[in-house]
Amino acid sequence: MSALTESAFAWEPVTPRGVASFSRASFERLFVVQALLALVVALLIVWLLARGFFPTVDAAIRQLPDTGNIIRGELNTPDETPRLLAEGRFLAFIVDPKHAGEIRSPAQFQFEFGSDSLLIFSFFGVAEIDYPSDQSFYFNHTDLQPMWGAWAPEILALAALAVFFGLLLSWFLLATIYFLPVWLIAFFANRDLSLLQSWRVAGAALMPGALLMALSLWFYGLGAFDLIKLCFAFGMHFLIGWVYLLVSPFFLRHAALPEKVNPFK
Repeated sequence: MSALTESAFAWEPVTPRGVASFSRASFERLFVVQALLALVVALLIVWLLARGFFPTVDAAIRQLPDTGNIIRGELNTPDETPRLLAEGRFLAFIVDPKHAGEIRSPAQFQFEFGSDSLLIFSFFGVAEIDYPSDQSFYFNHTDLQPMWGAWAPEILALAALAVFFGLLLSWFLLATIYFLPVWLIAFFANRDLSLLQSWRVAGAALMPGALLMALSLWFYGLGAFDLIKLCFAFGMHFLIGWVYLLVSPFFLRHAALPEKVNPFK
C-alpha cells in the first residue's frame, strides 16, 4: 500500500491518512469523534482542578480566622502577622497586609492578600489587583467554608460543561475558517475533495493538536510537566493542527481526469 493511499477507515484522527478519511465520512461520525475527544479533555480539566487546585483552596479557607472581611477596599483581619495559609504544587495563599515579601512559595501561582490589594505571582510576572471599594467580601472560614463546600461541585460541573461545549464551538468555527485553504490545497494537488468534504477534513485536522493538549494536561497534573512545558504544548497544538491541514489532503485519491473526446469521430 502506498504511503499516500486513501483510507476508508474514518474513526482515528491521529494520522494524516486518518484525518483525510473523514472527508468521506458523515457529519454525524465527525461530531461523535469530536464529542468523545471534548469529553476526555473536559474530564481531564475536572480531574486537574479536583486533584491539584481545590484541595489547596479548601486548606486555605480552613486556616482563615474566625472573623474577617474586605470592606470598602480594605482587608480587616484580627491578625496582621504575615502567614502562609496553604501551599501546594500549583497554588499558594499568603496573608501579608503590608506586602513585605517575607513569605515566598515555590508554587506556580501565589496569591498574596494585602491590606488593600491582592498580588498574584506566577511565571508570567506579578499582577496587582485592588480590592473593589464598592463591594464587600468574607475573609473568614466561618462564612467561606460552607459556601465553598456548596459551590465546589458546581464549579467543577460548570468547568466541564464550558470546556466541552467551548471545544466543540471552537472546532466548528475554526473548521469554517480553514476549509477553504484545505480545498485549495486539494485542488492544486489534483485531489478529489469538495467544499463540504474540505470542511470535514478541517474539523478532523484540529483533533490531533487537541489530543496533544489532553496528554499535556495529564502530564501537568501528574507533575511531569511544569507550567513552561504546558505553555509550550499549548503553542504546539496550534502548529500541529496547521501541519495536518496542509498534509492531510495529499492522502486523498486523485481527482478523475475528464474523458477526452475525439472531435473527428
